[in-house]
Amino acid sequence: MNDIIREIEAAQLKENAPAFNVGDTVKVYGKIREGNHERIQVYEGTVLKIQNGGNRTTFTVRKTSNGIGVEKTWPLHSPNVEKVEVVRRGKVRRAKLFYLRDRVGKRAKVKQK
Repeated sequence: MNDIIREIEAAQLKENAPAFNVGDTVKVYGKIREGNHERIQVYEGTVLKIQNGGNRTTFTVRKTSNGIGVEKTWPLHSPNVEKVEVVRRGKVRRAKLFYLRDRVGKRAKVKQK
């Protein structure tokens, strides 16, 4: 039973999955469907966490919009994620950057590699 599930999940993986880590600033190109029209919207922010799970791998990106922190979780292998582009690499010592939620301004920045 598990072998069948693994084969199905392996067929759904993206071959060119982007390589990024926690703390990196990324641009996520997501497909947005409005009625019959489909467009691509760019979401740029810092990667807070990556949860690995085969084809169910997700990553959370945080940005500030009009002074308010906004987080969005994206499935890595979804067809709705067109591509993920790394803007800058971050130097962090944690796997999950939840402490950035409490910080504002310069303190919310991540050091660059």
